Amino acid sequence: MRTDQQGQTPSWMATPWVQLVFGVICMAMIANMQYGWTLFVNPINEKYQWGRAAIQVAFTIFVVTETWLVPVEGYLVDRFGPRPVVVGGGALCALAWTINSFASSLPVLYLAAAVGGIGAGAVYGTCVGNALKWFPTRRGLAAGITAAGFGMGSAATVVPIAHMIKSSGYEATFLWFGLGQGIVVFLLGLALLAPPQSLLATAKNAAGAVKRAVYNATPREVVSSPIFWVMYLMFVMMAAGGLMATAQLGPIAKDFGLQDSPVSLLGLTLPALTFALTIDRVLNGLTRPFFGWVSDRIGRENTMFVAFAIEAVGIVALSNYGHSPVAFVILTGIVFFAWGEIYSLFPATCGDTYGPKFAATNAGLLYTAKGTAALLVPFTSVITAATGSWHAVFMLAAGMAAIAALLAIFVLKPMRRAHAERHASPAIDLPYGGPLVSDSARISADGG
Repeated sequence: MRTDQQGQTPSWMATPWVQLVFGVICMAMIANMQYGWTLFVNPINEKYQWGRAAIQVAFTIFVVTETWLVPVEGYLVDRFGPRPVVVGGGALCALAWTINSFASSLPVLYLAAAVGGIGAGAVYGTCVGNALKWFPTRRGLAAGITAAGFGMGSAATVVPIAHMIKSSGYEATFLWFGLGQGIVVFLLGLALLAPPQSLLATAKNAAGAVKRAVYNATPREVVSSPIFWVMYLMFVMMAAGGLMATAQLGPIAKDFGLQDSPVSLLGLTLPALTFALTIDRVLNGLTRPFFGWVSDRIGRENTMFVAFAIEAVGIVALSNYGHSPVAFVILTGIVFFAWGEIYSLFPATCGDTYGPKFAATNAGLLYTAKGTAALLVPFTSVITAATGSWHAVFMLAAGMAAIAALLAIFVLKPMRRAHAERHASPAIDLPYGGPLVSDSARISADGG
């Protein structure tokens, strides 16, 4: 049994796996803010005739506010603990969908998107950052499981939301799902705790050989570090391709003539686009803990190289062979499986490199790369319109994934090794939890 960071009364909830489960549930509750949005676009447009492009501006506002404010929310987590940030985030998420339920103008819809983005970012950044702190030796797995809650969280509610929109209207769906999801986050947020100071100060060595103090970098030190900007560039390049696929999969399927083509796989027969969206959502969630677990064993950069290379090959294959309905479903699944892991690998690498003390803030700084990448997505439509096909867009996305794979091995890995050697600290005797070792020492030992 452990106490929280502020030394409050010991609780059965103050254990790593309990905190991880609470974080995963919170992430699942906010997943519809992003992945369920597409179900509301057409009903809103049918009622107000604002145009889908204008309505989708709300989605861009949501992604930008969700990502670019995470460093601020991460600072609040590192300063005050996870509880108030998630509780506030849950309240904002409920408020956002409540506003959506009666929004009768685009400015009000955009306001709701901004409120929802702030709330979702608070929950996302807090839960990932808290997982990094509670699992100092399994950051990849912990961040992956947590991020999987967001990647797969909407899978169970897509059908109920779609049915409720048809039966009761999108307004009632926004209201009741928004309130329900927000209340769950609010209540679980009250149970979130920061790890004890002894765990923050140390990390357990898998070999159990020595004890070392952990190097903890402040956010100011992080943003002045070349390693951070290399990771940021890699994150942007990988996120841009995946967000393009997320936003444009419907138009791609339509242009390929596959939108309603039946596909029979795994004993199911569904239209190609519906099948692809279903499989992609599941694989996009499963990849996060899987590759996070792999990276805990073979190293972050080695895992990045493998996953990013698979992404590049998958995109090229989708461009060349995706006109077949079955190939379209399978290849989009591969593309999403090789993309979603960025949301576990990059936070884990950031935590390894810069320590757990300011993990929420530092991971939040890196997470803003998703917002930067989102700004590149509209250009894919421009390129397609100019060239008359999706081929140039696919090649650009594949090229960025290939460059990111090479950067992981030939640039990031040696830079992090040198960083680890500079910040390696002497062995010390610490009373908590048995043999311990610094993250930097572990990085140096396992090559990343």
